[in-house]
Amino acid sequence: MTGSMEDGLLDENSIRKASRQFHVTTNLVLSTSVAACGYFAYGFAAGYSSPAQSGIMDDLGLSIAEYSVFASIMIFGGMIGALISGKVADIFGRRTTMWLSDLFFIMGWCSITFGKRAWWLDAGRLLMGVGAGIQIYAGPIYISEVTPKNIRGGFVAAASCTLTLGFSLVYYIGNNMSWRTLALVGAIPSFIQVLGVFFIPESPRWLSKIGLEKEVEASLQRLRGENADISTEAAEIKDFTETVQQHSGSTFMDLFSRKYARPLIIGVGLMALVQLGGTNAITSFASSIFRAAGCSADSASQVMAVLQLPFAVASIILTEKAGRRLLMLVTSAGTCLGCLLVALGFLFKGYHPSAELTSSMVYTGILLFSISFTVGMGGTPWIIMSEILPINIKGSAGSLTALINCFTSWIVSYAFNFLFEWNAAGTFFLFAFFCGSVVVFVAMLVPETKGRTLEEIQASMTLLR
Repeated sequence: MTGSMEDGLLDENSIRKASRQFHVTTNLVLSTSVAACGYFAYGFAAGYSSPAQSGIMDDLGLSIAEYSVFASIMIFGGMIGALISGKVADIFGRRTTMWLSDLFFIMGWCSITFGKRAWWLDAGRLLMGVGAGIQIYAGPIYISEVTPKNIRGGFVAAASCTLTLGFSLVYYIGNNMSWRTLALVGAIPSFIQVLGVFFIPESPRWLSKIGLEKEVEASLQRLRGENADISTEAAEIKDFTETVQQHSGSTFMDLFSRKYARPLIIGVGLMALVQLGGTNAITSFASSIFRAAGCSADSASQVMAVLQLPFAVASIILTEKAGRRLLMLVTSAGTCLGCLLVALGFLFKGYHPSAELTSSMVYTGILLFSISFTVGMGGTPWIIMSEILPINIKGSAGSLTALINCFTSWIVSYAFNFLFEWNAAGTFFLFAFFCGSVVVFVAMLVPETKGRTLEEIQASMTLLR
């Protein structure tokens, strides 16, 4: 009798779980595609300064120092955007936040396109940075909140893939058109997203947070399909939101309470360690690194850009198949090995017979780093961040993690040329240390989030007692 009852309960749970494995719908694809336009815009903007450099310097008569300001000021804008992103998303919603990000991008591109003086371009680049700082928070948060658990990681990874696509596209077409025309092209994805946000539903979890219960169900029904049973998912979202709000505050200082220690440490720690691993320096100064090693900078950079695209597609599959934790462990180990190869290559450079060995090791190491970063270490921390932060502190905590990301990115970009000139091998040994630290950090602290609802993940990581 007892066995029959247990079997019945198991069958009921199995049916319930199976019913939650929602299929991909047109509205879900449309919603994530619109959000992905922001990623594409960010990637295009990040890569713009490289192909546009000679044209801008010649036309406006800028010095290297003046152009360096233009290239780097976007990171300062990103810090500003990161500071306001969470609060704006909490108050006005995820859709409005993405729309605001687009306005900054469009204003920035217009300032660059029609600017006659250097300060116009600097102002435009700063505005684009604000848009980027908002986007790196709003994009992954929206996608993770609208997608079901069985495909959530793949969809966020697919959106992140468009960032790589935007970066690669500006590199390939940038040498074939003027810098002003290239700026106009860069504004296109933002215009698409500005229009697209009017045709996608708001995040049901944000709607629940502000108490719009009917809208929660309407949003879920649009996302899951007209015939889908969304009652269980809607009830889970509402119950968890109510529980969190009853036991918690939502001020900035609440971030530092004991119950949120683990998700906050994971979010901030991952962002800082990944950036300190040298990704922004390697991406921005790959040509200089190749030249210093005696490689052909143009051909090596092209191979690196081409390889990123198929491996970015592979990351979409691996995020759900392998899981976030395993993917982070393997790819961070790959970036560590890549940095070690580069460091050893430069270490051997002083020996004349090893000149050919140096170029081969540096070339292989940079490609290994680039592939590993593209497959997992680049996008997976943002997926994890969007999944582990509870809804009531997601705005403040998300802003903090995005700010840490931008700040550490700026530190690495600013310091790299000085460090590289001082000791190339030592610089990459330092990057290898931080990449190795990611392996240890993930192994000790980061949970697997694949196949679990946001509510299950967040409840397991916070103490609501």
